[in-house]
Amino acid sequence: LEHDVSVGNALVDMYMKSPHMTEDALRAFKGTASPNVISWTSLIAGLAEHGLEQDSFQAFYEMQLVGEQPNSFTLSTILGACGHINSLTQTRKLHGYIIKTKADDDIVVGNALVDAYAGLGMVDDAWCVISMMSQRDAITYTCLATRINQMGYHEMALNIITHMYDEDVKMDEFSLPGFLSASAGLGALEPGKQLHCYSVKSGLGSWISVSNSLVDLYGKCGCINDAHRAFEEISEPDVVSWNGLTYGFASNGHISSALSTFEDMRLAGVKPDPITFLLVLFACSHGGLIDLGLEYFKSMTETHGMAPQLDHYVCLVDLLGRAGWLEEANGVIETMPFRPDALIYKTLLGACKLHGNIPLGEDMARRGLELDPSDTAFYVLLANMYDDYGRSDFGDKIRRMMRERGLKKNPGQSWMEIQNKVHLFTAGDRTHPLIDEIHERIELLVTEFKKLRYLCPSSGDSSYHSEKLAVAFGLLHAPSTAPIRIIKNIRICRDCHEFIRNVTRLVDREIIVRDGNRFHHFKTGECSCRGYW
Repeated sequence: LEHDVSVGNALVDMYMKSPHMTEDALRAFKGTASPNVISWTSLIAGLAEHGLEQDSFQAFYEMQLVGEQPNSFTLSTILGACGHINSLTQTRKLHGYIIKTKADDDIVVGNALVDAYAGLGMVDDAWCVISMMSQRDAITYTCLATRINQMGYHEMALNIITHMYDEDVKMDEFSLPGFLSASAGLGALEPGKQLHCYSVKSGLGSWISVSNSLVDLYGKCGCINDAHRAFEEISEPDVVSWNGLTYGFASNGHISSALSTFEDMRLAGVKPDPITFLLVLFACSHGGLIDLGLEYFKSMTETHGMAPQLDHYVCLVDLLGRAGWLEEANGVIETMPFRPDALIYKTLLGACKLHGNIPLGEDMARRGLELDPSDTAFYVLLANMYDDYGRSDFGDKIRRMMRERGLKKNPGQSWMEIQNKVHLFTAGDRTHPLIDEIHERIELLVTEFKKLRYLCPSSGDSSYHSEKLAVAFGLLHAPSTAPIRIIKNIRICRDCHEFIRNVTRLVDREIIVRDGNRFHHFKTGECSCRGYW
């Protein structure tokens, strides 16, 4: 029966779904007397899944040469292969073929094209394909929203909901988690709550993908009690559920709760994955628990049979570096079984800045810039380290070097949501329509701090950082009964941290700041980070 086309197709499919058996699949394909479209599609899909994209393209062209016309699944599969290797040229060629053969009327093919263009960052082209499609469904918009989310354009992703509503396309168990993820990324609590309501009314809340996204949403919006409540409503939490709750506790400063969650997870019989250990190491690092963090790192291999990856070594360096164990952190870099990347050098450079080890910091910056000369973070960290320890002439030299090389640092930006509108603030920016009122409020606050003899360090550079502008705007316009919630794209500086801490000593308001590292919950002059971040 080996020459029978149905048997041959099943053999190709079986071997392609087994690891390291592509040669057997090819042998089965060649042994099929008259391969049909299913045979070719199984071969193309299998080759693409095994990372042999160029071979899958070759098979696609050979298929046409023998007169076999691809179907919608063949075309969607080969478009997926284009995405794997980020080939715009191949995507354009296939798009032309699809238009020529009128296959673009098929919604499966249209959705694959949307995903291919969006995956390449060509959002306008993806929208163009959508506008030309005769019909659209939840998959159409889920593909686009997922890709836009991955690019970090969370607000744009949320706007897709309006298009779905206008076309009466209902969200499903795949699209809803994507929109919840966009709300989490943006720190937009109100849209997230509305989506939570939709999940309850639509019955989608019973899907674990939706429940996990709710845990993630509330954790990333600083509402850890709501995150815990969402977790408790999951009947059988999986590793993603446990990881979401662990991250929520750790990033919001509840270090002991994060580590307890990890232990509860093990007791529940859920096996931790590599992400779990990243989160546990993150918790130990931000809680100053050096010995415990080292134990967890060691247990990956000794207890869980899991080899630490480069990301875990970055966390280990961060753990040691924050505690001032700089030479030990450098020893990890020198002895780990991976080639160091720019991130691990950047992590130790940040620790050197924190603890004032200029020679080691200079060495980390040099090594990091050898790997990525255009990474502005190395220049900024190095210049700030010089400034902090009385060598501002060297700091100015580094900034001058940046300008000469045409490099600009990413501006510090903060944003907040008030009455369903997102307000964006950039350091030193004067374009906000209420900027004079905002500056006046900052100056009044600083005057009050001085009267009350609050410690209020403020260099000229940090006087109007984005988070200060956001705090002042929030005091002026946010509802007085609600916490002021601010998202910042980079780590909060010490001057601004002290400024916000003093604000909550002076004004009876809770201020929640999510920076590039973690949450800071400020209340009555205290911060959840306890000065360790």
